Amino acid sequence: MNIVLSYSNEYAVITLTRPDALNALSFSIIRELEDVIDEVASSKAKALIVTGAGDKAFCAGADIKELMGRSIQDQKSGAELGQKVFHKLSQLPMPSIAVVNGFAFGGGLELALACTFRLATPNARMGLPEIKLGLIPGYGGTQRLPRIIGESRAMELIMTGRAVKPEEAERLGLVNRLVDGDPVEAGKVFASEFSGFGALALGYAREAVQRALDLPVSEGLKVEADLSTLAFQTEDAAEGMAAFVDKRTPTFKDR
Repeated sequence: MNIVLSYSNEYAVITLTRPDALNALSFSIIRELEDVIDEVASSKAKALIVTGAGDKAFCAGADIKELMGRSIQDQKSGAELGQKVFHKLSQLPMPSIAVVNGFAFGGGLELALACTFRLATPNARMGLPEIKLGLIPGYGGTQRLPRIIGESRAMELIMTGRAVKPEEAERLGLVNRLVDGDPVEAGKVFASEFSGFGALALGYAREAVQRALDLPVSEGLKVEADLSTLAFQTEDAAEGMAAFVDKRTPTFKDR
């Protein structure tokens, strides 16, 4: 197995375990990742943490040798496979956190971009270097990166293929936070900041923000009003407001 799924308390953890190849993604590994994501989706985990085994790479990208000499249809099918799997990751019912520990290039960075949040360790290096091979990103990088850091900055990184260090990545908004120590533990500490809130409200908030990126403000406000109204109908909302009035800590039950 090149991917290990484990659970730590209320968190699911996906670890890419191919350190001898810098946790590079082959098509078989992407299919394996899809199965693991499906399993996480049906679990009761409050959050998902994604990281890579070893201290050199989160995921160094695609297995380049596997991409050579393929037919045009095979190339298109490969891109669509990666896009489908990473889209599943982005649409999980729980938030996901990529802890980038080492290289995250090409498909590796696209994997991180599909997560809700990104953290970076001191040795992280991130980039989309496909242009150096006469290629462009194919697993969602051209679509997600500009949504995260803006069109101009995304255009620069994609067209130069240069890698960024953690401090610049944080400054660009590519990562949410710089962390140190064990990647999984760092992910759990970050997740603990929101995992105690009601899953329904967290889901509505994520959906509202994600849909805002694809809608005019006038339409986005309608979505926000609808989702806000739904949130008010939950038991967790009643509990949260009652706890506020009573000056106590709420007990959310995800319903």
